[in-house]
Amino acid sequence: MNRVHQDIHEHSEELRAAARHFGRRRFLTVTGAAAALAFATQLPAAGSAAAAELDGRRISEDPFTLGVASGDPLPGSVLLWTRLAPRPFEPGGGLPAQRVSVHWELARDERFTRTVRRGRATAHPEFSHTAHVEVEHLDPGREFFYRFRVGDWTSPVGRTRTAPAPWARTGGLKLAAVSCQAYHDGYFTAYGHLAREDVDVVFHLGDYLYEYAVNATGGARAYTDRTLPAVFNRETLTLDDYRLRYGLYKSDPDLRAAHAAHPFVVTWDDHETENNYAGGTPENDVPPEEFLLRRAAAYRAYWEHQPLRAPQRPEGPDMRLYRRLRFGRLAQFDILDTRQYRSDQAYGDGWQVPGPESEDPARTLTGAAQERWLLDGWRASDARWNVLPQQVVFAERRDRATADFKLSMDSWDGYPASRQRILAGAEAAGVENLMVLTGDVHVGYGLDLKADFRDPASRTLGTEIVATSISSGKDGADRPSNYDKLMGANPHLKFFNGRRGYVTVALAEDGARADFRTVPYVTSPGAPVTTAASFVTEAGDPGLKPA
Repeated sequence: MNRVHQDIHEHSEELRAAARHFGRRRFLTVTGAAAALAFATQLPAAGSAAAAELDGRRISEDPFTLGVASGDPLPGSVLLWTRLAPRPFEPGGGLPAQRVSVHWELARDERFTRTVRRGRATAHPEFSHTAHVEVEHLDPGREFFYRFRVGDWTSPVGRTRTAPAPWARTGGLKLAAVSCQAYHDGYFTAYGHLAREDVDVVFHLGDYLYEYAVNATGGARAYTDRTLPAVFNRETLTLDDYRLRYGLYKSDPDLRAAHAAHPFVVTWDDHETENNYAGGTPENDVPPEEFLLRRAAAYRAYWEHQPLRAPQRPEGPDMRLYRRLRFGRLAQFDILDTRQYRSDQAYGDGWQVPGPESEDPARTLTGAAQERWLLDGWRASDARWNVLPQQVVFAERRDRATADFKLSMDSWDGYPASRQRILAGAEAAGVENLMVLTGDVHVGYGLDLKADFRDPASRTLGTEIVATSISSGKDGADRPSNYDKLMGANPHLKFFNGRRGYVTVALAEDGARADFRTVPYVTSPGAPVTTAASFVTEAGDPGLKPA
């Protein structure tokens, strides 16, 4: 793959300033497609271009077509989200460029007989008529229900919860991990099942959408009863493109059901912007200023359409997505961003023989600031479990048992010095119960994290749970074609399954249990869900064992 070989982090301030302030004369030459991107990705402040307000009573179609969501639960606060889009497959969602007042309500019961908070938010056209409502001063560790109103329209009801108090010793926590939902590869059936699971929080580990074209019949969904508009049959480049694509994805009823049922904690991987990009380096040989404009558009649309708090709001092509959440004294979650700050992949971004370039100690997957933040957070942690939700496979993964093995240069295997600094930092901080949650690879893995992956007898430092895809890769198989090679080459790999689905993890003081939940097909709707395998790991004794 052809790459722009430069370290964008060392000399990109002018490019970033240009992406934030498109009219400045110091901006690098922008012509053709880049000029179109510059026009399409300008990021005005809310209210700067829409003095008029639209009376919600004039909205004649249901504006809540994309449902509701909540995210990033804190002990005394919940974050509520919705977007007003009567016609989500049209630019602007079918609303004029005017602000709209949105009324919200939070209650202890689903019928809203015990309302605890209510208020009003403004949905600005500059933010796709989305509303991000941070409700404060709530009791910790409680379940709540919420809804929105505009004019005569009322949204679906969502369920959320606050995190336990920081000092609380909770009896347990059950989470779900999901990733990789290519609309064109199949139905989001797994989300329908997840919506009915009893979990406290869902971690989305990346590839919430894909930038690739979706044809009129929805790809593998093979619609016969409807036709998708031509706006989706192209790769996403502009802000309108990304906004429309979120409209398509969030039109899926199973995805909406999962969001309404559980609070989500989200982080991205590559496809929310572009396949296998690395920091400011694009996949293909395009000017870096053009890619930063595309990244600004993608990051803006991501924040608009996810249940994220104000500190995550992007500034041009930059967005602080890594953050920390606590669930009492039981668990600390350090959510990583392994895309925005990484060094460019060594030897390309595929499977390659490792060498001096990939093993260069200066290479980083997290960037120096995020790495320091993570290790400092571990040193200060008193949680029973330290969980690391992130994107790409952390453990070593050889493709064969022979000496000429290859590793994925896009995963932590392409950045072994960066991985070793993380593991050494966990040991130095006294982290006894380390669990990594991963997505990306469209299969389910259960892995032990070793002090030396090339010595099966070395100490086990933690566990890694890899969630398979929701739909990416189409139906998949219980035993992928490389099953024997990977299992034989990696003794620390305890489980490998290639079906679609999700994973649930129940954390307790004395241990954790992971259930790999899979569906047999996604290219047609209605598949049942089963548990492909279950594993446990004991607190203080890391390593996966069959349940």
